[in-house]
Amino acid sequence: MSRARFIAAARYRRPMYGSNHPLAIPRVSLAQDLIAAYEALSAEEFVAARKAGDSELQWFHTPDYVSAFKRAEALGRVAPQARARHALGTLENPYFSGFFTTPATAAGASIQAAEMVLEGYVAFNPAGGMHHAQPDRARGFCFFNDPVLGILRLKQAGWRVLYVDIDAHHGDGVEQAFLHDADVFTLSLHMDTAYAYPHGGGRFEDSAPQAGYTSLNLPLPRGTTDAEYRLLWNEVFPRVLDRFRPDAVVLLGGADAIAFDPLGKLALTTQGWLSLCADVLAGAPRHADGTARLLVTGGGGYHPLVVARAWTGLWGLISGRQLPAELPSAGAAALRGSGWDLDEDAAHFAQFFASRLDAAPRPAPPRPQVVRLAQAVAGHPYLRHA
Repeated sequence: MSRARFIAAARYRRPMYGSNHPLAIPRVSLAQDLIAAYEALSAEEFVAARKAGDSELQWFHTPDYVSAFKRAEALGRVAPQARARHALGTLENPYFSGFFTTPATAAGASIQAAEMVLEGYVAFNPAGGMHHAQPDRARGFCFFNDPVLGILRLKQAGWRVLYVDIDAHHGDGVEQAFLHDADVFTLSLHMDTAYAYPHGGGRFEDSAPQAGYTSLNLPLPRGTTDAEYRLLWNEVFPRVLDRFRPDAVVLLGGADAIAFDPLGKLALTTQGWLSLCADVLAGAPRHADGTARLLVTGGGGYHPLVVARAWTGLWGLISGRQLPAELPSAGAAALRGSGWDLDEDAAHFAQFFASRLDAAPRPAPPRPQVVRLAQAVAGHPYLRHA
């Protein structure tokens, strides 16, 4: 019997983020359809997401921010003052139907996921992963910082939490939330912010030695491959896990680190990305029955076909299923039905409808700058004592 739970809501099938936005694409719904095509989600494993209450949102977000958000949905628009103060209703963080309820539901689902982990399950909230949101300000397409809320729920049980972020972008909002909390360690591997959003912070040197090191960042060069990522990953993840010794792990599974993403500048294959997720699953601490103490959220991902295939594979991992690489015909039809055609003339496009994995790239040795970063990681003061 599976000890995994998939948390989602029917409202994720509704249009969101307007019509001209990187997130105005099917993501959770398309992943769920592909999972269903594999017959890989039972009624027992599915959990309906609930909306977070105001008091829960205010574990991290300010009352003024929550009130302004609710008021905007009630009015059907964002007032100029709220736009200026909270960055709501901007081009980056646009107004849409269900403006408050939809992100509050995604936030509630991460709290649910934490509660399920406390009860002995592995839990996956694909609509979560809004890691840029600030206490009183929307940022980077993120309205409520559900990873922070999920971590706070685990901390209420007295658990130490390791947060692992493999999104293409720096998990800055989560890092800032726990920068001086010795019971939470944030590990983020991401595009170097010298060339990528959020265009600041996220450096290898950014950590908090005065708090005994509570964060570690690995900025990645453009075009980082599976082999290069793996070189760095093997230096840092097992050693952070061994040194910090968490009671639970929260994994933010942004799929924009996979090649072909229109906003990501990295070059992972889907199978390379999944191998990182498999490591996190294998390394997470266990309940008495052997179930991983692991909370998984979605995150970035702006190519719906890439996202659906990646999150389907991720669900297969955490639910203990061996999914065939070949897509079932109903799954291929669901992907084609998304209407995505941005890269339909590219050589890789046909692979999206044939397999949930990518064609293997030609092997190449890691570039010198990646080797140098790996050497620097090996000498990091926190990791030397692991």
